[in-house]
Amino acid sequence: MSYDRSVTRLDEHTSAAPSPLLEHAYANDRARVFHSWSVQGALDPTVIVGASGSTFWDPEGNEWIDFSSMLVNMNLGHQHPKMIQAIKDQADVLCMVAPPFANDQRSEAGRLIVEKANRDGAGGHFEKVFFTNAGAEAVENAVRLAKGYTGRMKVLSAYRSYHGGTALSVGLTGEPRRLENEPSVPGLVKFWGPYPYRSAFHSSSPEEETERALQHLRDTIVMEGTDKVAAIIIEPVVGTNGILVPPPGYLEGVRSLCDEFGIVWIADEVMAGFGRAGQWFAWQNWGAQPDLICFAKGVNSGYVPLGGVVISSEIAHAYDNRMFPGGLTYSGHPLGCATAVASIAIFEEEGVLAHARHLGDDIVGPALRDMAERHRSVGEVRGLGVFWAVELVTDPATREPAPPATVGAVVAECKRNGMWPLSAGNRIHVVPPCNTPDDVARDGLAILDAALSVADDAMS
Repeated sequence: MSYDRSVTRLDEHTSAAPSPLLEHAYANDRARVFHSWSVQGALDPTVIVGASGSTFWDPEGNEWIDFSSMLVNMNLGHQHPKMIQAIKDQADVLCMVAPPFANDQRSEAGRLIVEKANRDGAGGHFEKVFFTNAGAEAVENAVRLAKGYTGRMKVLSAYRSYHGGTALSVGLTGEPRRLENEPSVPGLVKFWGPYPYRSAFHSSSPEEETERALQHLRDTIVMEGTDKVAAIIIEPVVGTNGILVPPPGYLEGVRSLCDEFGIVWIADEVMAGFGRAGQWFAWQNWGAQPDLICFAKGVNSGYVPLGGVVISSEIAHAYDNRMFPGGLTYSGHPLGCATAVASIAIFEEEGVLAHARHLGDDIVGPALRDMAERHRSVGEVRGLGVFWAVELVTDPATREPAPPATVGAVVAECKRNGMWPLSAGNRIHVVPPCNTPDDVARDGLAILDAALSVADDAMS
């Protein structure tokens, strides 16, 4: 094992014996596994047998740099030894405890997460955590908390958003995947958020985009009834739908509108939280704080399923003398919470937040901006930390999005050369683990740089 600064780095394949089930893994998958968000008959899944740090590999020894962090959740990378040990240690002590009981790992995870949510440490705006199994359940319960607290029913969410695949969360989602799931829960209202590159408000600057987007949001609140809206849910940095970094003043303006009309602001940090945007939570990059925070993914890098809601003091105490009408069998599962405790310790011991900012400021950001200058197919690059998007176009002047075939060809070229990217729409998302070593990040970026020539050629 070698080290890059203080960040744990694993460079070699693990030596574990092959699974006796491996021979039939592909056939059994195709015969018996029903996959999410997929046309089942079109699937041809790659069998993964091992991973380490920022790479993974198949049975034939083909290896890829993981520029997708699986599904933007492996913030500490694969097989971190301290994470594996935390699972083993907790499994030896207690594998399961029901939610009504207290448990050391759940209690410590709650304490640490609240501490990281509060700008000033352990005390402050946030007070408690409701644990869930994943991000969609976090969103469901955040909305439940907000409705119960306000006594109102409507919830506003943005187009170009993703909030999960359950009945309520997919209804809040503002992209086409929700359409086949409609009708959803009553009282869900959409609005347009800021996106300067493809402005819905015909803005000519980020400042104008903020002003017009906030006026549009205000108008939506007024027309829906200022006393009817319980919550506004926003991804502080929009994830799947473009890695849209908010223009200056936008989140502060959302906070002001919520304060004016008594609305709860829910920050969906499922993808952007825990280092992805260079902070514990992405909203901490700006001067406004939400009332509820939904988290999952990076809280423990998905080593064991875990999510939750960080709850402000005011909302938490609203349930001191009345029942919260929700619960989950595995809320605060000790294995999940043990890995959250271990993950936060690793972040602090190994300087992961600083490393994520370094990757964004010194390596990923500059490299992508250089690619944008040299590749005609790149309309815009944007992001922060280890959370970036490369938007592909057919014409820089008209900004016509690149078609799926072009994006697919770029993805295939990346994979062929040893880097596994994440694509969404007409974009390639650059989202490696937060502790990716500098040289591995540069190698992955070089592969992307070369693959973009495929998109350039498609414009000819």
